Amino acid sequence: MAVFSKIKDILSKSTEFDTDNYTEDYLEIDTSQAKTSKSKIVVRPFTITDFNDVKPALDCLREGYTIALINIRPLKDKDLVELKRAVNKIKKTCDAIDGDIAGFSDDWIVVTPSFAKVHRGEEISQVQEE
Repeated sequence: MAVFSKIKDILSKSTEFDTDNYTEDYLEIDTSQAKTSKSKIVVRPFTITDFNDVKPALDCLREGYTIALINIRPLKDKDLVELKRAVNKIKKTCDAIDGDIAGFSDDWIVVTPSFAKVHRGEEISQVQEE
């Protein structure tokens, strides 16, 4: 038993907390800065077959780290009224997050968060001027 008492005394002394030198100081950590340094931008494809398929794309865009490539072909073939409604919903969300939206080809839309911009070539700017 004496051996166990000596071991217990040795272990208890090494784990004692020195309260005399303890101060009430603390360090405040900015969690928003740590999050942005570890976050990566994700380019995600989405396919819209009906109006309800817009929600997952918009949720990812609102998080702020997703560039959405949206295939609108299935909805375009199915119902043009629903397509117009879905595109308007995407545009409103894009405006709310101060993002950018552009169509490329007849079947795809790209939507970016506020930190990114869609490059528009010379052909697009000529069409917009006319």
